[in-house]
Amino acid sequence: MLSNNKLELKQTRKRLRNSATPQEVVLWARLRRSQFGYKFKRQASIGNYVVDFYCPEKKLAIEVDGSQHIDSEVDKERTRFLEQSEISVLRFWNNEVNTNLEGVLTKIVHTLES
Repeated sequence: MLSNNKLELKQTRKRLRNSATPQEVVLWARLRRSQFGYKFKRQASIGNYVVDFYCPEKKLAIEVDGSQHIDSEVDKERTRFLEQSEISVLRFWNNEVNTNLEGVLTKIVHTLES
């Protein structure tokens, strides 16, 4: 059984929520309160990893990444772990959220509906 929201990661989740990037804030405003018909959690831990947004019902993790994530081995390991746990992962660059929010939201909705 996959362990979600481990107690030992609680402070990490809280710190990440309190230091969200502007892009995470913008996307969260659109994902929260089940606006697309599905509940999302912000800074949820899955196993030993924390993802930016997670929809448990659809087993969908969403990551919003800045340039520090280019070719990140930790991100590759996290994605492998999530996919092995049958969780789909959508990744968006900060720039995508800044310049094409509607496109980002369309891709999320399409993934939720498929």
